[in-house]
This record gives sequence, structure tokens and C-alpha cells, in this order.
Amino acid sequence: MVTPVNPPPLDRTSPPQRTDAWRQPAAGLSEGVRVRVLRAVYGDPRAAAELLQRLTERQLTGADPLPTQPAELAPALLREHRAEIRALPDDTRLLLLLAAADQYPVSTDAFLRAVVAARLDTRCLDAAEAAGIAHAGAGGVAFRDAWTRIAAYETGTPADRRDVHRLLARVLRGESETPSRSWHRGAGALGPSGRLAAELSAAAGRAADTGRLSVARSLAERAAALCPDPAEQHRLTARAAVYAWRSGDGDRARRLAATAADDALGGVLALRAGNATEAFDALLIGVGAAAPTASDRGASPLANPLSVAPSAVTPSTSRTATPAASRAVTPAASRAVTPAASRAVTPAASRTASPADPRAVPPAATRTVPSADPRAVPPAIPGALTSVTPSTITPPTPATHLLARATEAAVYTGDLRRLREAARVAGRLGVVAPGTLGGLVAAFDGRYADARDLLKSAAGRCGPGGDPTVLIHAAIAALLLGDHTRAATATVRAAASARARGTPVTVPQALEFRAYADFWTGRPRAGEAAATDALWQAHATGQDNGACHLQAALAMFAALTGDADVCRERAATARSYALARGLGLPAALAQWALAFLDLSSGRFAAAAARLRALAGFGPGHGHRAIRHLATPHYVEAAVRTGDTRVARVAHADYDRWAGTVLSPDDLALSARCRALLAPGEEAVDHYRTALDLHSRGTRDFERARTELLFGSALRRLRRRTEARDRLHSALEAFDSFGAPHCATQARTELRALGTPAAPARTAPDSPTVTLTAQQLLVARMAADGATNREIAVRLALSPRTIDHHLRGVFTRLGIRSRIELVRLLAESDEPGSG
Repeated sequence: MVTPVNPPPLDRTSPPQRTDAWRQPAAGLSEGVRVRVLRAVYGDPRAAAELLQRLTERQLTGADPLPTQPAELAPALLREHRAEIRALPDDTRLLLLLAAADQYPVSTDAFLRAVVAARLDTRCLDAAEAAGIAHAGAGGVAFRDAWTRIAAYETGTPADRRDVHRLLARVLRGESETPSRSWHRGAGALGPSGRLAAELSAAAGRAADTGRLSVARSLAERAAALCPDPAEQHRLTARAAVYAWRSGDGDRARRLAATAADDALGGVLALRAGNATEAFDALLIGVGAAAPTASDRGASPLANPLSVAPSAVTPSTSRTATPAASRAVTPAASRAVTPAASRAVTPAASRTASPADPRAVPPAATRTVPSADPRAVPPAIPGALTSVTPSTITPPTPATHLLARATEAAVYTGDLRRLREAARVAGRLGVVAPGTLGGLVAAFDGRYADARDLLKSAAGRCGPGGDPTVLIHAAIAALLLGDHTRAATATVRAAASARARGTPVTVPQALEFRAYADFWTGRPRAGEAAATDALWQAHATGQDNGACHLQAALAMFAALTGDADVCRERAATARSYALARGLGLPAALAQWALAFLDLSSGRFAAAAARLRALAGFGPGHGHRAIRHLATPHYVEAAVRTGDTRVARVAHADYDRWAGTVLSPDDLALSARCRALLAPGEEAVDHYRTALDLHSRGTRDFERARTELLFGSALRRLRRRTEARDRLHSALEAFDSFGAPHCATQARTELRALGTPAAPARTAPDSPTVTLTAQQLLVARMAADGATNREIAVRLALSPRTIDHHLRGVFTRLGIRSRIELVRLLAESDEPGSG
């Protein structure tokens, strides 16, 4: 007799393996839809090919969510597998049904106990192993694949399925197994039951408490199916959508949210996968709807879809819910916040969270807090921007959460006029505004000192172990202040905290803003690798807006590393998506990437034309982060083309901001602009000032560019010795960053001095040193035997771009064939190599 043990659940979070079965049908799909289709079908190419034939036009373009039920995904494949199951003996099918029910859709690890309790003979599994359907061994009983497991469950009759669920519920007796026991009790129910719905709802809260969000979603969804009260059913469906979204199941979340018909929840989903302007409007409406019930009550997961607050439902609430429960937090729901719910706001979160976080659980959120600081309140919007002291900390309100999400929507659109609107709504309703909202409104109004103070307060909340979204917004504030070290720290901690809490949906967003810090601090390879990984995660979790931002970030890295074709392709993809959905941030970032490519390649007129619009601050141009990126480079391009009038105006405002926030890097770049605009010898002192400030900052790449410009100016002034030293220093830095275009400019200047420059590196000791992250990824796939077309499908790039990448790989490594590539990569992977 074998001793069967449940295998671990099949992984749906790692990139699946693609085969030829669906390559042709998938060729015309966007990267996001391609990733989500494969994830939905557990990576099975036959199921993916079948699903593509069943999708509507809107689903194929990503406008509508994909199906989630197995019968809707690949019915023909499921029928084929069910036929195999039916050919087995009855006792074998019963054991397979029991194993499948224990694993699908909730893994409960009770199979062995159920076998013992029911005195089942596991030798019957031999027939399944002989048929290649399932096998038992030291690692336990495992199905051939996910679809076989689903078929084993679906083949059972309704009565048999209820029986095995009841058996599994009986053997789950541990206190920690309450959610699993409740799941099986609900799955074994004959029909609607208010009592079971309440039990499942409470169990969903406990599962969410422990970070098991997929389990929480299944429990809440089953509770909604059993609930006899339509109003409570809508509320439970909305909760299930919240859990699905936070667990990374974007398609299921969107389907459930459409059923729940909750405007605020729809706004949150649109923020990451729809039109950001419409998301802002929906969220701001939600603020008004939630504000009347927000006072002195705990937050609801419905109004706070991405918070860590667990369920607040008890059996009593299922009997007292009102129709409004699907739209706002009712008094009954507010009173139903349990001790478990209050534990969601941990002491650590209380110490680190703040209203600066658009989506998290800010610990300081009261309805009205008079501000003693006149800088915290814009004159036109009294009371809208307040500060919170520890003595005023109360549980967060739904209105505060929704207002914070509206702030995030405005950050992505780049239309800061809408932030004024949000601040006015906050002031009128007495809702505490997030720190990022206050800081951006103050900056838009030209009150730079107020903006600095509010943003510094938000940026300071980046301690370890904090809420991921608090950390993300600390990073945003730090980026605006030019503190890239703090921004990098905050984003790394945000991603780590999100993973630890079981909320993968937050990880890609953290990595979106990490890209800026990695670029400026001279870590292009690490940043490109992180952004590439985050791009897949964003697509897999249904966050197409975040994926668009990451595409623009990858275009930025490609511009730095000189991959012109990749830069243009990534930028075009990002801009076409962003402009259609009102995403000013990625659209502007992609435009800057193209401009930087032009600037570093010596196409100064083209760079000036692209940067001219970005140097302005307002709707359609971007926002402060892009302005900081654009203005110093625009000044450089304008000087090179002899058009300095607009550049002087742009620099004047940039200099005012730099002088207010006192970031060494911003002050250094302002001094560099001043040097570029100054005549002759006057520029030298400004360059020296810039380099002195750079030595106290973190933007190593910009320091190298300053040295390049300074060396060029010294050459023109015939100060050959110092010019040579500066240019050699710049060249060495550009080579270390992997920025060939900028390195070429430095070599050109050195040749003009009549000084020999070190040749470009072509074959260093290890491929991991010389190749960009994208090139290394392509090289490894090619070495594994993938064709250019296969690599193109996997990375969502054109075959022509892959061919360009491989040519670059061969050139940099000094090789001529894939055989040599396999050898070099094998040698670099050996222990102790490189």
C-alpha cells in the first residue's frame, strides 16, 4: 500500500513554458493578453490555443476580462480528460475525486486523514498510475497536470462531490484549519444557507488575516453563492473581488467587480487596468459617497480594496446588511469590525503608515483635524490639507482610502489640476488628505516650501516592515525630493513587504518607481532586470497600466545602454497605450527616453524638439518627476542648437525648486545648466560647483555627464590637461554603466584633444558583466536552443529586435556563432568564474 500525500499546489505565478501549439494564434496578441491567457490555462498550450478561439474581440484586446471557469476556458480539452477519468474503475475514480477535492480549488492537505477515516484502499490508485493520469511516490500523489486534476473533480457526480467535501470537513479539526473546514462544509451544502454563508465569510476574514488571499477569495465567493440575502450577496461578491485582486487574479477580480456593481471598487481596478482619468472621477465620487459614514468607524475592505484589513463580517452582519452595503460602509458593517480586523493595523504599521499612502491602511485618518500650520492648507481650500499628530490617530476611513487612490490616479495621469479638485473635495467633506496630495498641490501652486515639507513628511515613512503602499508613496515623495537612495530603499522594502504579506499585486508597482532610482544611481543592469521581471508580473496580475509604465522605464534603460531599436519599440508601445488611457506619466517617460537617445547620439535638434514640451509643467506634459528628468537635458540640447530663450525660463523654475528642496543632485544639475548657459570662462566655476555638489549626491550617471560637458568646455578653452582628466573620468564611468553612446561622445572629445582613448570593451571576462539585462536574457534563451521567433514571442518583441539583440551580444562578446555563446555562458555559470 502506498502512502499518498498531497503535492504542493500547481504554481500559477511563474512564467509558463510555451510550445508550438499556440504560437501562431498568439502572434497578434498583446503581451499582456498573451501572459494572462497562459496563466489562466495553467501554461497548457493546447488549452491556450482552444481559449483563443473562444475569446471575444474585446477580450483579445484586453478590454474585457478573460473567462475564469474551466468549462469556459478549454471545454474540449476538459472533455478529453474526463473521458480518460471515466475509463478508470469506480474505486480509483473515487480516490481521484477525493484527492482533487482536497487540492482544487482550495488546497487543504487532508487527503491522507480522509483516506484513513473512510478506510479506503489506496492500492486502487495503481490503475491511475498505469494510465498515466496520476502517480504516488515519496513526494505524494500528483496529477499529471492541472487539467487532469480539474477533470477528476468535474467527473464526479454532484452527490459524490458533496460526500467527499463532507468527509474532508470532518477530518479537519485543528483551530488553524477553520478556513479549510468551512470551505468543505460550504462546498458540501445542498443549497442557500445564511448560517453557512456567515461561517464562510468569517473564515474568509481569517484566511485574509494570514495572507492566504486566494483561499479568502474562494471562501467569500462561495459565501456569496450560498447567501440568501441579495444585498449581502453583492457585498460578499465585492469582498471576493477585493481578495482576488490583491492575490494577483486580475481577470477574476474584474469579473466579480462587474457583478458586484460597486463604483468605488471599479475605480480602483480602472486605476491599474483602465482609463486613469475615469478612475479618478469614480474614486472621487466614492469619496463623497463614503464620507457621511466614515466618522469614528473602521475601514471596510469594500471601500478599501487594497488594504490589509480582513473581513469584518460576523453571522449577525449577514442578517442586518442593507442594500447600501454593496456601495458603501453601513453602520451595521462598521459595528461588525471584529478584533481580528483591528489586528490588521499592526503597531509597526501605526508607526510607519501615513495619509501619504493612496491605497494602504494609513494609521492617521480622522475626519476633521484642525491644522495649526498655515502651510498645510492652500488658501483656496481651507481645511483640505491637514496634519495628523499621534494623539489624533484613529482607524482609517473609507473616504480617506478612496481619496488616496484618487491621488494616485492623478499621479499617473499627470494632470495636477485634478489634485486641486480632490483637495477641495477633501476640505468640503472634512476628510484628511494624503501627504502626497498636499505636496503635489502645493508644488502646482508654486508653494515650493510647503511642498517640500509635506513631501518630506511622506518620504520619512519608509521604515522596514511597513505597509507596502505606504512605502511606495514614501518612494514617490523621495523621488520628487531628489533623494534616490531613500527612494530605492523604500521600493525594495515595499516589494519585500508585499511578498511577505501574500499580495503580489503590489510588487510591480514598487518596481515601477525603483526604476527611476536605479537609473539615476548608476545601476542600469539591475534596474533593467528588475523592470523586465516586474513587467511580466504586471501583465500576469492584470495591471496593464503598470505594465505600460514599466515599458517606458525599459525604454529609458535601452536609451542609456544604446539599444536604439529596443528603445523605440518599447517607447512606441508605451505611448500608444498611455495616450489611449490618459496615462501622462508613462507617455512622458517614454518621450524622454527617445529624447535622451537622441541627445546621447548627437541628434541635438531632435532631442530639443522632444524635450521642449516636457520642460513645461502642466496637463499633457507629465508631472514633477518628468520635469526633473527633462529640464537639465533640455537646457543641454537647447544650448547645442543655439536656442536658449525657453531653456533659461525652464531652468529658472528648476533652480527655484532645487534651491527649496536642497537636494545635492538637483542643485548640481542646476549649476550645470547655469554653466551651459554661461559664456566662456564664466562657465568653469559653475561646472566646479556642480561637481562638488555631485560628490555629495547619488546620481552617478549625471555626474559623469557633467564631467563630459565640463571636459568639452575645458577643451574649447584650451585647458588640455584638466580637460583630458575630466574626459577620461567620464569615459570610465560610461563604460562601467554600459552607456556606449555617451562613451563614444567622450572618446570623440579625447580624440579632438589628440589623446588616445581606451577602446570600447568587446570581450570581458564574463557575459554577465558586459551584456545588458535584456541582452543576457536573450543570450540565455538562444543558448538554450530557442529560435529568434520563439524568443520574440516570449519577450513580446519583434523578431527583428531579437536579431538586433543577438548581433549586439555577438559583438560585445567577440564571438560569431551560437556554439561559442553556449560555451561562454556555460563557463560564466561555473562556480568561481567571473
